[in-house]
Amino acid sequence: MEVNLVDQDYYARRGAPYDQFRWLRANAPVFWHEGDAERGWPGFWAVTRHEDVVHVSRHSDLFSSYRRLALFNELPDEQVELQRLMLLNQDPPEHTRRRSLVNRGFTPRVIGRLEEHIRDICRQLIDEAEQLPEVDFVRDVAAPLPLYVICELLGAPVEDREKIFEWSNRLVGSEDPEYAASPEEGQAAAMEVYAYADALAAARKEAGPRDDIVTRLLRPDDNGEVLGQDEFDLFVLLLIVAGNETTRNAASGGMLAMFENPAQWARLVADPSLAVRTADEIVRWVSPVNLFRRTATADTEIRGQKISEGDKVVVFYGSANRDEDVFDLPDVFDIARDPNPHIGFGGGGAHFCLGNHLAKLELKVLFEVLAERFPDIRQTGAATRLRSNFINGIKTLPVSLRP
Repeated sequence: MEVNLVDQDYYARRGAPYDQFRWLRANAPVFWHEGDAERGWPGFWAVTRHEDVVHVSRHSDLFSSYRRLALFNELPDEQVELQRLMLLNQDPPEHTRRRSLVNRGFTPRVIGRLEEHIRDICRQLIDEAEQLPEVDFVRDVAAPLPLYVICELLGAPVEDREKIFEWSNRLVGSEDPEYAASPEEGQAAAMEVYAYADALAAARKEAGPRDDIVTRLLRPDDNGEVLGQDEFDLFVLLLIVAGNETTRNAASGGMLAMFENPAQWARLVADPSLAVRTADEIVRWVSPVNLFRRTATADTEIRGQKISEGDKVVVFYGSANRDEDVFDLPDVFDIARDPNPHIGFGGGGAHFCLGNHLAKLELKVLFEVLAERFPDIRQTGAATRLRSNFINGIKTLPVSLRP
């Protein structure tokens, strides 16, 4: 089989290459994938089975996020050093120290307090969408929800959600001509986010503390540790992208899965208590983050395949979440799936998603409200997909809320 797991045009046309993933899991689960000299990235080891993705994720000492960062594309050396200040691109013990500083804003108790507010946001969004002559589920429901929540977490004006949305599109859509004409525009968006974070920090210091994550991040912890300004800026960037993209694309992909599997939507409408399991199944099925990159720190092996120090290793969550050795009927969308050991929030270890409780809560509440208010929601046009091998994203999904 011809294998190309990173062809952005394929993702835009058809979504993740599940046929290739299936073949690789069966025949070459640790596969040497040729690079592309014209695009400036080297060959890499593609890791496609659940057990192996978990192994790589839980051994940061062997598979580093710090050496050449965690994203697939290669960056110039002068950009690498700044990006190493981002939590995403760090290894323990530095990662452990900095994660402990930001974790204060994402504990289950803190996130649990947001449930009713998230429910109010969902109802408001649906009320507003109901008044529109045409409804795009992405634009009018799935995208605004996490943006409202991010503004709440940052203590930012709700009016800022539009520019946060635009920044996020430019940052993750640099390969999609609809969102960014060049990687330089993505870099410009990052600089705008840094300036925005600086302004948030300055305003909080001037006006005094508030009950939001900005205040918690700027305050020293029990050991007197505090985030530096660059660290704070990069965390705000990470929150804007990860906090927006995961929920937005999981919700959009989940709604599309419901349209493609109407019996599952009928189950949820009949039994809203399935919403918790539904959220997990949506994350497994969609795998909003398709891949992350690591760099081998020493000669090692994965499933008997020799990996050399310095080799690029890429884990594919979209493949691991369809692994036949782990999931019964993995290509079936089942909102009552139990157990569901998906790794849509990462394979464990140091980089398990900090916002997983928040993302699952947003999905749970959104689909509860949708099932209650609009049991007859239907798709009215074709979905369009993001041109990206990093984010399994949907750009548009036309719907009708009523028959």
